Amino acid sequence: MELIDGNRIAAAIIAELTAEVAALPGRKPCLALVRVGEDPASVSYVRKKETTAAAIGVTGRVILPPVNITQAGLEAIVDELNADPAVDGILVQSPLPKHLDELAIFRRIAPPKDVDGLGTVNLGKVAQEDATGFVSCTPAGIMELLARSGVDLNGRHVVVLGRSLLVGKPVALLALQKKAGANGTVTICHSGTRDLATLTRLADVLIAAIGRPEFVTADMVKPGAVVIDVGINRVADATNKKGYRLTGDVHFPSVAPLCAKITPVPGGVGPMTVAMLMKNTVKARRLGAG
Repeated sequence: MELIDGNRIAAAIIAELTAEVAALPGRKPCLALVRVGEDPASVSYVRKKETTAAAIGVTGRVILPPVNITQAGLEAIVDELNADPAVDGILVQSPLPKHLDELAIFRRIAPPKDVDGLGTVNLGKVAQEDATGFVSCTPAGIMELLARSGVDLNGRHVVVLGRSLLVGKPVALLALQKKAGANGTVTICHSGTRDLATLTRLADVLIAAIGRPEFVTADMVKPGAVVIDVGINRVADATNKKGYRLTGDVHFPSVAPLCAKITPVPGGVGPMTVAMLMKNTVKARRLGAG
């Protein structure tokens, strides 16, 4: 069993981007990070994105609207950033407070600045295999992890557990693409799937993104499979001084011994999401005229 080290691979991408940004003529890339409210996970994620941007040489512009901002008010902020030629990428941190329409906000971001890849145009470009678009950061990170770990999906059975807009749907589209490293045969499973374990046991590569702690157990995995655990869940743990531990969607102790390769949680997919956001921001700067 080989651990796929997301921290190491993300660090390599960050180093590549640092050199690329240093060589760019004119102004440095600029990423606008919009965070509404004080959700602890969102605060942590945005801080990490801001710190990573600074390390690469990308300008991070953090915008903190009040938690009671209206839909129209948040749309106005997005419109202003869309119109600002000094901003290359815009990320609105999810989840938004429940009174806001998250999808409408994602769609509001101008496609050339949609570095989170969640708008209609960029998702459509993934479906059309148009490389000028921006791929959603976590799915892009999964594909990069696989490629840099020597896992070629060509002709292999990829089972995606989860159908979210954020991970399940786009990663399935990416694995299907007719290109080097992809070209897999893809099955998508979800909460309505019958005989789930029968299908997951067919996977050469299993991507678990269902958002349920330690849901995938040893009886659901074929020996020799590659397992990518996208989940990050807080589970109560009285033995930990924080009162909780982080775990993935895979029961690591029982599944890992079966696998050819597996990602840990934390330290697997998570670091890749931030690295790919930076990669998209640098790409937006290169594609933009400003």
